[in-house]
Amino acid sequence: MILADRWKDYEVLDCTDGEKLERWGKYILLRPDPQVIWSTKHISKEWKSLNGHYHRSSKGGGEWEFFDLPEEWQVEYHLPSEGVNGTDKMTFNLKPFSFKHTGIFPEQAANWDYIFETIKSEIQTRESKGVNSEIKALNLFAYTGGATLAAAMAGAKVTHVDASKGMTGWAKENAKSSGLEEAPIRWLIDDCIKFVEREIRRGNKYHVIIMDPPSYGRGPKGEMWKMEDNIFELIQLTSQILADDAIIYLINMYTTGLSPAVLNYMIGETVIKSHGGVVTSEDIGLPVRDTGLILPCGSTARWTP
Repeated sequence: MILADRWKDYEVLDCTDGEKLERWGKYILLRPDPQVIWSTKHISKEWKSLNGHYHRSSKGGGEWEFFDLPEEWQVEYHLPSEGVNGTDKMTFNLKPFSFKHTGIFPEQAANWDYIFETIKSEIQTRESKGVNSEIKALNLFAYTGGATLAAAMAGAKVTHVDASKGMTGWAKENAKSSGLEEAPIRWLIDDCIKFVEREIRRGNKYHVIIMDPPSYGRGPKGEMWKMEDNIFELIQLTSQILADDAIIYLINMYTTGLSPAVLNYMIGETVIKSHGGVVTSEDIGLPVRDTGLILPCGSTARWTP
């Protein structure tokens, strides 16, 4: 399992009865989690000092109950080393919004580290050989930009694509807070499949492709996305814009019922057939402070040349 275990500003404190107790900076939130199907005793003292609680409705969706929580606050994540902007610090602007989210998926920090270190090392290697060191990265379903910031801090030129205008604006705020306001990031509000189809026609290629598709979603013009129906098509398409000297092809997936082995198979039938290389797929998770156990949080597949 891949662990996101380097956080200082975030931790899972405890989890039971379909909910996880979390610390986001100095604030304690209780949110539902479909993976938490066990019922155990409350261990953490923080159960009694909540700042916010998201209650799921039996009719779908739910709503927040606030006790003492600001409308917006920040947390920081420190990458393994200093980036091109002179710091290792990524700063995220958080706020509770519909369907329990706060603005980042903290387990993705393990992928941010991987993206940052792989790109930074490749650029340094190419510079030492005196060859073109430009790395072009594509982040699809890019949300509030965690992977975008990691790639940009490593020195890549990033294309950030998401169907939501609001999420893209939020990602820009995170970039500004992280000292990346002037970084070479192209911000696009677009349907991911249609964008990739256009890139194929244009002949554009990327050294890094990152995807974090939702189980369900809609494009800016109402285009329907459903993971089971569309993910293989997207992998087929993106394999066509992966550069011959590519270094990363990464997919993260939260859809229940699609195992890491499914990702392995699909990438094996597409990316590996056209580019060679190897793929590893694993569950991704977060340590739970007061039990010493691991909370699973989806699957990640990483292709390397």
